[in-house]
Amino acid sequence: MRLLRSRLPLWGVGDGGKYLIAIIDYRAGNLKSVECALKKLGFSCCITHNNKEILGSERIIFPGVGAAGQAIADLRHLGLDKVLKQALETGKPILGICLGAQIILDKSEENSAQCLGLISGDVKLFPSPLFSEENERLKIPHMGWNSVHLIKRHPVLEGIKPADEFYFVHSYYPMPASDKYIIGTTDYGIEFPSIIGYKNLIAMQFHPEKSGTPGLKILKNFCTWNGHYAE
Repeated sequence: MRLLRSRLPLWGVGDGGKYLIAIIDYRAGNLKSVECALKKLGFSCCITHNNKEILGSERIIFPGVGAAGQAIADLRHLGLDKVLKQALETGKPILGICLGAQIILDKSEENSAQCLGLISGDVKLFPSPLFSEENERLKIPHMGWNSVHLIKRHPVLEGIKPADEFYFVHSYYPMPASDKYIIGTTDYGIEFPSIIGYKNLIAMQFHPEKSGTPGLKILKNFCTWNGHYAE
């Protein structure tokens, strides 16, 4: 088991107050880029898999890259599956990124993994072959910049414009069981949910920490969000 990268909470001053943000470390990578983005915004954070630190934080970021099966195994080994469920139940704001926007659903076609079940639904593999509207064959994984069509308003997405683009790297995508969980969609051969949410949880298939100014806007909004969301 890896040593904790930070044993002590690091407090940082954001817009109007202090915030402690826990970035969950479950061996799924993509942590330092999230940490660097938050620090650029003026928010200090703690990269940790310590259950008490995570539950003691004010907000949780749940990033991740890699395979669903291994990620779920590591989460359960560390007891983080229970931590995330408890955080959702207590109303703590949670942000899922990339793999963290997939394994919050019930199950994944990747590794036939049984996932966390925080939102009802499945994780799907892009169909193959996949073609654009111009009948050009599209590569899988979907890698690069793409726009998001917002179909619902959300405090974390305040200030995001239709022309804004975000950075994607993925072969699978989240498909909630109900449209009520879908906040934004993206077109890549098919229209797929790229932002989903429920109560104090919001998750996005793209990487806001790698998406320039619009991505930093999302992260800043999350760091000041109180977790309330009128569905």
